Amino acid sequence: MPMCDAYIPLDALSADAEREMLSRISELLIEHELRRTLDLVDDADADADASTKRARSIAWLSVLRHEAYVASAPAQAPYYKFVVNVPEGQADDEFRISVTRDITLAVADAEGGRWPHPEFRVWVFTWEVADGTWGSAGRIIRLDDLIDFVAPQMREQAVKRLADRRRDDARALLAAADVETVASG
Repeated sequence: MPMCDAYIPLDALSADAEREMLSRISELLIEHELRRTLDLVDDADADADASTKRARSIAWLSVLRHEAYVASAPAQAPYYKFVVNVPEGQADDEFRISVTRDITLAVADAEGGRWPHPEFRVWVFTWEVADGTWGSAGRIIRLDDLIDFVAPQMREQAVKRLADRRRDDARALLAAADVETVASG
């Protein structure tokens, strides 16, 4: 499920504001990623609570302290960077847009107007970790393993969606290279 590296300058926020912001960001990442999983079935509400609880148990957020420089000088206001990693197949445009918007709002709320223009000082990078490169418990964890843990009833649909997306991406790449594709049959 989601993992996030949060680059936050030391003393940019009060301890309480930072804790509240990080909790909010963690929850919104889980919510947005579960949307990508639970949208695979018609009646997702029945399993949403159990899936959310399991997703929370493997969602990580790490805080890294940094100093930011702007135009070769120490920044006069805090700059934040969030690097969000999700398994391949779990990020779409809606996910990236929603996560970027919601993290930016969480930072702005945590700052409480202390500095101007937080929207220009918050950077969010959303990456998909290629299937087969996510490791835990001393082994490789694939998308179907994660889905099987979080929402077991959706494993097949998630694997199919990833395969369909890879096929569509391959077709788009071949079309861009002006290579004819052969229909599978």
